[in-house]
Amino acid sequence: MTEIDPKQLSTQASQFYQEGDFKQAAGLFAEAAQAYQAAGNLLDSAEMRNNQSVALLQDDDAEGALQAVLGTEAIFAEAGDVRRQGLAAGNEAAALEELKRLDQAVERYQASADLLEQAGEDQMRALVLQSVAWILIRRGKFFEGLFAMNSGLRGVKNPTLKQKILRTLLKLRTW
Repeated sequence: MTEIDPKQLSTQASQFYQEGDFKQAAGLFAEAAQAYQAAGNLLDSAEMRNNQSVALLQDDDAEGALQAVLGTEAIFAEAGDVRRQGLAAGNEAAALEELKRLDQAVERYQASADLLEQAGEDQMRALVLQSVAWILIRRGKFFEGLFAMNSGLRGVKNPTLKQKILRTLLKLRTW
């Protein structure tokens, strides 16, 4: 019996993802996760499950995406990997948002933003808080949404042009 190489599966999955074949990518990421888990490598297994979650979300399978990511945040927390813990919380939030479980999504996005701030990932934190802002704005909480967006942008050390423009617009507010 031949041994399954999880790195090779991951590489193939990434290739399919780049080509837009998200269903095939998700399947291969799941296989890689199982292979890593069988080898006792829980961190890489959790990473593959997060990749699987992202691919499933791209393939419009929000429930599958949620199931794939659940539990991975705890694995990263136990390993002290705050960055990947924050990303896992964000992936969970994105799946919850697609499932229209918006209160839970905002809660998980907030947890993700806090973890990413601890990890020094200001750009990713800003993106996460932007997701919170859009949920709040869509729910009619315009000022809370703008506050979340402003909060995310305030922490960015090297803002992109788009972020600079948005910062300027938020400074010009008239309320």
